[in-house]
Amino acid sequence: MAVAAVDVHRWTREEYERMAAEGYFAPDSRVELIEGVVYDMSPQNSAHTSGLHRGLRLLNAVFADAYIRVQSPLALGEASEPEPDLAVVPGRLEDYEGAHPTTARLVVEVADSSLAHDRLRKIPVYARHGIPEAWLLDLKARRLEVHRDPLDGVYRTRRVLRAGAAVSPLARPEARIAVADLLPAVAKPVP
Repeated sequence: MAVAAVDVHRWTREEYERMAAEGYFAPDSRVELIEGVVYDMSPQNSAHTSGLHRGLRLLNAVFADAYIRVQSPLALGEASEPEPDLAVVPGRLEDYEGAHPTTARLVVEVADSSLAHDRLRKIPVYARHGIPEAWLLDLKARRLEVHRDPLDGVYRTRRVLRAGAAVSPLARPEARIAVADLLPAVAKPVP
């Protein structure tokens, strides 16, 4: 039996924001727009939350003069509004009271159950929109993937760093962040 060819409706950011404003999504739903498709975001477990807040603490120390957004939208083109776990954006909070930022100096995704989505959908969107650096903190493998040098919509450089390594953000090359400091402690079984 042949399957009929069907197209997926691709949403624009304008349509997506209008749907949200009109209550199309439940108030407690967590969704994001990636290349015209609305995806449900995974619930956060304690390891994800810990990795997120460890990253926030470290980036706040390194980027004391920057605005770091937490799980907040970036307006990337007409069809994407991802919500990276962390985004170091130019300016101050007050600069974005009327619109979401359209770029970032660095984005960080903290991944456990969302690893495939983050790696295969979100990281490429960041490259296509020229974000100079994207980090993917892989909680299960306990490593940091550092993506840099976007060209023609692809990051040309990908480094994988383990817990004993350190990374210097492109925007702050004098700073060093230990990968181990980003990773939550390994949970011990309760006796």
